[in-house]
Amino acid sequence: MKAPGARAAAAADDHTAEPDHPFGRSTAVFAQFDGPAHLLRSANPAFHDILGTDAAALGRPLAHSVPELAEQGLTALLDDVYRTGRPYSGQDILVRLDAGGHSHEAYFDLTVEPRHRHGSRQVCGVRLLGVDITPVRHAQALAAEQRALLEQIARDAPVHEVLAGMTRTIEELSPGVIASVLLADPDGLHLRHGAAPGLPDFYNEAIDGLPTGEGMGSCGTAAHRRRPVVATDIATDPSWVDYRDLAHRAGLAACWSTPIISSTGRLLGTFAMYHRTPRAPQPSDLALSSAFARIAALAVERHRAEEARAIAEAKEKAAREDLAFLLQAGTALGRDLDYEQTLRHLAELCVPDLAPVCVVDAVADGRMRRIAALAAEPRAQHLLDVHADGAAPAPEPPGSTRIARGAPDLPGPWAALDVTGHVRIPLRERGRGYGTLTLLTTGDDPLDWRRVALAEELAHRASTVARHARQYRDRARLAHDLQAGLLLADMPELPGGELAAYYRPAGEGLDIGGDFYDVFALPGDRWAFMIGDVCGRGAPAATITALVRHTARAVAPLLGDPVAVAGAINTALLERAPDSGGDFVTLVYGHLLSRPDRLDIDLVRAGHLMPVHHRPGRPPEPVRSEGMLLGAFPDAVPEPAALRLRAGESLVLATDGITESRDRGGREFGEAGITRALARVQPVTAPDVVSTVTSAVARHTAGVPTDDDQALLVLTAR
Repeated sequence: MKAPGARAAAAADDHTAEPDHPFGRSTAVFAQFDGPAHLLRSANPAFHDILGTDAAALGRPLAHSVPELAEQGLTALLDDVYRTGRPYSGQDILVRLDAGGHSHEAYFDLTVEPRHRHGSRQVCGVRLLGVDITPVRHAQALAAEQRALLEQIARDAPVHEVLAGMTRTIEELSPGVIASVLLADPDGLHLRHGAAPGLPDFYNEAIDGLPTGEGMGSCGTAAHRRRPVVATDIATDPSWVDYRDLAHRAGLAACWSTPIISSTGRLLGTFAMYHRTPRAPQPSDLALSSAFARIAALAVERHRAEEARAIAEAKEKAAREDLAFLLQAGTALGRDLDYEQTLRHLAELCVPDLAPVCVVDAVADGRMRRIAALAAEPRAQHLLDVHADGAAPAPEPPGSTRIARGAPDLPGPWAALDVTGHVRIPLRERGRGYGTLTLLTTGDDPLDWRRVALAEELAHRASTVARHARQYRDRARLAHDLQAGLLLADMPELPGGELAAYYRPAGEGLDIGGDFYDVFALPGDRWAFMIGDVCGRGAPAATITALVRHTARAVAPLLGDPVAVAGAINTALLERAPDSGGDFVTLVYGHLLSRPDRLDIDLVRAGHLMPVHHRPGRPPEPVRSEGMLLGAFPDAVPEPAALRLRAGESLVLATDGITESRDRGGREFGEAGITRALARVQPVTAPDVVSTVTSAVARHTAGVPTDDDQALLVLTAR
């Protein structure tokens, strides 16, 4: 390793700064002194540059030329070498200098050697060799600070914390500099305050939001040009015309700004170095600015990447939550096939998840009626309940979602609820509005776009479900009305006998069933009765049922026996249009005549279940009669059967919906189920017979839904 003197000699003639190093290169100083007063005999230019002396210092004591050295003990060090004749060598010697009125610190590796008179050992002076290692010390400090900043970036420290630390580092490494970082908006059109602890607050506030462009100070112009901009004198620089007074108030005279550019070439912000006196930057200043601009770019890029990731995660989480909410909402809305209940569920879903208050209004018969009014707070709910409005003239529902401040133009206790804003969302059915979903906000919590979008989706889904519920209600009502028209509204009073019937449609009663029964009077104190089953359901089944009943009622008074009536019905079915569908009917048709002690019955069975003759105290028996179903063959003529019902005896007529009902294991109730039920209980009235059979069927199925209509007709002799 070279001695300090050798290092000084090697660098004595080189005072230039390395252009690629922020702090230049180490400089060697050399000087010789005479006598105990240390008169400067000779010195290299670097000595004069660093200590702020010139040729006038030659021949003068060092303490007079640079008095601060005496105060720091350096002249005492020269005294010791001169007095003892022993050389001194030291490293990292801190020296505080005042050159040209500017104080600064410098670090030296020093060697002080005694000088002897020629040919003798007498000390006549000292020789000083020194290497200014301040650039090395600064470079080490810079590297340490850069490492610390990079570690902050790596551990995801807040970007403003990193930028504040960076500006403080610059100001410590370059005394007199005031550092500032501005961050660009995503569109790159404005700069926002990032970090500038050394600038006054009023200045930072004034340039927060600075536009990018020509004439926008050093920073706005540098951001626009995407290259460094130097203003050596703000007072005369054209880029500072509009901000000159602001800079003067802040005591700023020079500004060098470097754009902060991302790895993809996107503007991230600017890094600026201010001075309080006009000054041109040295190469070291520009190198330092460039180095910290790169660090700032890393910090801002990392911050924006984390922000983007957090936003993406938040959106993904919100999307999952919204999807789960809508799935649950779909289940809740479809819970009941009831029009008004669906709209009430809609309000329940909105409060409190979407809004603190919600009302649902719907038009009915030209009037607006409030279907639901809910609030999250008990007091608010009480006000809504007290203010329950009746029907009012129906206003025109909005064509689209309306968002507004204040209360809506709807009846309600809005002032008492302190309503501050509302959203009205139309409820539509086949493109026409029939009501509104109104969300109301109180206090300082306006509805954001996400909640409005969810409410719109809920309104759309609820409208669809409500439309289906209304269609279901109307269809079920229509099916019920049509079915009632095909059945007897009231059982007639049967002379000498008693009638009872049971009918249960399959499913939820949306279709008209194919099962039917009828009882009507004939001339001569006779009565006709029938029970049948049409192949199919819905409107075609209703048409066939009506045809069979009307044909029977039309021809029975003219024809003498059930066989002829069944033949007429068969002919009527065969004469229908060929493409009208499968018009097949199973039927039991009969005539009865009341006698003083019995009912005389003549009947035919056309492909239907056998009637059951129930006699209390004796086993029930089927009434056997052969015959093919009607509507299939021209010669389908059933065989007649006769029956006498004594007092307390019954004729039980059922459809296959009764016998084919199944238990959980798939086992049918069967015709034997009817006879078993009647044999076990022994009912004696027509209603008791019906109750006995239907109860047995209910126990057998145990809640298993049936897919066929069930009909039962009982004639009991009194």
